[in-house]
Amino acid sequence: MTERLAELSALREQAVRGPSERATEAQHAKGKLTARERIELLLDPGSFTEVEQLRRHRATGFGLEANRPYTDGVVTGWGTVDGRTVFVYAHDFRIFGGALGEAHATKIHKIMDLALAAGAPLVSLNDGAGARIQEGVSALAGYGGIFQRNTRASGVIPQISVMLGPCAGGAAYSPALTDFVFMVRETSQMFITGPDVVRAVTGEEITQNGLGGADVHAGTSGVAHFAYDDEETCLSEVRYLLSMLPSNNRENPPSVPCEDPADRAGDALAALVPADGNRPYDMRQVIEELVDDGDHMEVHERWARNIICTLARLDGQVVGIVANQPQFLAGVLDIEASEKAARFVQMCDAFNIPIVTLLDVPGFLPGVDQEHGGIIRHGAKLLYAYCNATVPRISLILRKAYGGAYIVMDSQSIGADLTYAWPTNEIAVMGAEGAANVIFRKQIAGADDPEAMRARMVKEYKSELMHPYYAAERGLIDDVIDPAGTREVLISSLAMLRTKHADLPPRKHGNPPQ
Repeated sequence: MTERLAELSALREQAVRGPSERATEAQHAKGKLTARERIELLLDPGSFTEVEQLRRHRATGFGLEANRPYTDGVVTGWGTVDGRTVFVYAHDFRIFGGALGEAHATKIHKIMDLALAAGAPLVSLNDGAGARIQEGVSALAGYGGIFQRNTRASGVIPQISVMLGPCAGGAAYSPALTDFVFMVRETSQMFITGPDVVRAVTGEEITQNGLGGADVHAGTSGVAHFAYDDEETCLSEVRYLLSMLPSNNRENPPSVPCEDPADRAGDALAALVPADGNRPYDMRQVIEELVDDGDHMEVHERWARNIICTLARLDGQVVGIVANQPQFLAGVLDIEASEKAARFVQMCDAFNIPIVTLLDVPGFLPGVDQEHGGIIRHGAKLLYAYCNATVPRISLILRKAYGGAYIVMDSQSIGADLTYAWPTNEIAVMGAEGAANVIFRKQIAGADDPEAMRARMVKEYKSELMHPYYAAERGLIDDVIDPAGTREVLISSLAMLRTKHADLPPRKHGNPPQ
């Protein structure tokens, strides 16, 4: 037994140490941590339990039979984050460049199955060169098993992909199927076809980072939800995100003690939002004034910036906030904003996170590009997501809410549980100027002074149909509230709705707009 234990200890030491010091130094020289160093940063100290540490591949040919390192290039297991169980797998780029072979894939399949069975989040630390070419179709089949499990776990457990190196070809579809994608600038890239293929097919010259780097995916494509400068910060933010999510769809997000008073008055809010509907302001400042300690975690901060999607807490309880951002494109809804908000609403609904919607929307963005790009079906994605959501839903109209965009942004008519408005609200089919031009076209054209007549008709339309209490009188909003009391109103309303239960009609699944 003593000899066997010594042998086991030596094998474990070899597996933990990795292929060589030289390989580790090469990884560090690229500004990258090793797989085990990353796991140590992600999980609570001393909590990691490894699975199949001594697994080795059984492939032959192309020299593989002479190179059979332990772990086969992926470290899998579970640990805790803030005391809660989290499953993780991390590619080890030092072994076969982190490429996926049959044994490598089987290890990932097992940890994914365990995560789903245990009802705990799954975090993948991606740093791999794609399929292991020497193993041929077996490697490709391994990806199929990962995709199938990503889909089966969708909406059941949180799935987070952390891109810490290259991710090319079909491998990029696993992160795309997960709930959140984190990237690190300069060292991580995602693309289906690399720069060499792009050059050969189209003649375009581009670098790896220019094609699929963190800033590209965080700001242009929308593939990445978060981008950071270094791995330490990135993994710290993954821990923070996990603190806002439940372990699975049968639980509520974790609550925390709150020292920020629930009845704290937001005296600054009235000054933050101009009464003039044409003047921009930063909606983030409004959110920071409302939420606990001004702290929130914005998702897709740099993509579709005309809408804000963020996770925060109100009186220690997690909420998802969707808000128009008047600083960009006047806060209109367009194709990208609709897609961004729809996915966020679906995520919140899947994981029992109440949704607060802050409206200041002039409508959908007009234009040929938007219409030809399918703004109808993309806008319908957001409408579908809200209508399908059964979590508590509260909407607040800060200023203007015009046309179809008002309906889509969780109006009472599509199922918001409670709708509030500030005294500056204007709810209408369109702005007063546009409405007057349509309704009073003949009177304006026949007037001696058309401009004076137009101004008078605009004023008349506003006084008749756009005063702050028009919607309240018709039961389209539940109350007009003082901005300073907004935080207290939201907290008390969410507390009342905490036991909300709603059932959807029996069906396999819906058929949402694509």
